[in-house]
Amino acid sequence: MSEESEYNGYDTTIVYDYKQYPDKQAGRCDNCGHSNFKSTAKNYKFLRECRNCGMKKSI
Repeated sequence: MSEESEYNGYDTTIVYDYKQYPDKQAGRCDNCGHSNFKSTAKNYKFLRECRNCGMKKSI
């Protein structure tokens, strides 16, 4: 429960667009602040997912 209070309230089921939601702090997750990501590339789209909270951004 204490970890949830550290999150900024982003919906982790939505894939956010980097152009509309750029990083608040470069290289860090906007939701939890961690810098460890899982990345995938498919159909010329780069998807970055935070390994801590699961927030996704299409870059």
